[in-house]
Amino acid sequence: MTQTREPVPHPPIGVARREPSRAPIVALGAAIVVLAALATIVGLFARPNPVTVVTVRGSAAELFGGGVYHYDTVFAGAGYRGTDAVTLLVAIPLLVLCLLGSRRESLRWNLMLSGAVTWFLYVYLTMSVGSAFNPLFLLYVALFSAALWMLGLVVRNIDLGRLAGQLDGLPRVGPAVLMLVSAAATAVIWLVPIVAAQLAGDAPARLDSYTTVVTTAIDAAVITPAAFVAGILILRRSAAGYVMAFPLVVLEAMLAPMIAAQTTSQVLAGVSLQPGEIIGPLAGFTVLAGVAVWVLVMVLRAVQP
Repeated sequence: MTQTREPVPHPPIGVARREPSRAPIVALGAAIVVLAALATIVGLFARPNPVTVVTVRGSAAELFGGGVYHYDTVFAGAGYRGTDAVTLLVAIPLLVLCLLGSRRESLRWNLMLSGAVTWFLYVYLTMSVGSAFNPLFLLYVALFSAALWMLGLVVRNIDLGRLAGQLDGLPRVGPAVLMLVSAAATAVIWLVPIVAAQLAGDAPARLDSYTTVVTTAIDAAVITPAAFVAGILILRRSAAGYVMAFPLVVLEAMLAPMIAAQTTSQVLAGVSLQPGEIIGPLAGFTVLAGVAVWVLVMVLRAVQP
């Protein structure tokens, strides 16, 4: 005789649930703070000493030639130093602040914490698989791993029931439009140059000594679909959409200082950039970051602690 299983009861909306232990989150967060501080300080001490090499495609490329970014190109190595500066001066303090705020089991702070740790996940995933092998490789992998598992635990700690109970008071159009526009813009920015290069039978610009375009792969495979799905879910009044969107919006809010720091570092390292290559990205990402901050403020004001 077939037996039916009773459905597992879920806590009603508005009823307090038993919070998972925060100890693993705090431990992983502390490890990220210490390891990222070490990685960024070492990176910032790297100084360019350009070396010209012949790439596997037979073209010439200039390597950074100094410090931990010795085997990266001048363009990429200097860019990594800019990212190091933003990680040290902005991302690490933000992560510490969010860890302290989330001690009160605040829905707002847990959402912000998911965004803060996503910066480290994105940066050190890129460093683990995209930068030239260097003595900090295992440190990058450890940071990538810690951020990945911490993000999973933080998302698990977010009370979807409480968030779902507040959906009627949360802004919908602004966050949804930002996510959908971000998905479209990311796809265009990264994929159009790749398609154009392939149609011309050539390698993408700035590939230089590298064998593939890692950032394009990450953004096209993860960021673009995540932003699109988050936008659709928010339009459908799903709490999961806001949880998906928050890490992406925080990441977007930090793009302006990252691009500014990378560009400054590249110019100081002697990279030749046309005025349009400087002004265009800075202006575009500043506008995007400004909209992201505006959306963050709107949502955080509407979310009940």
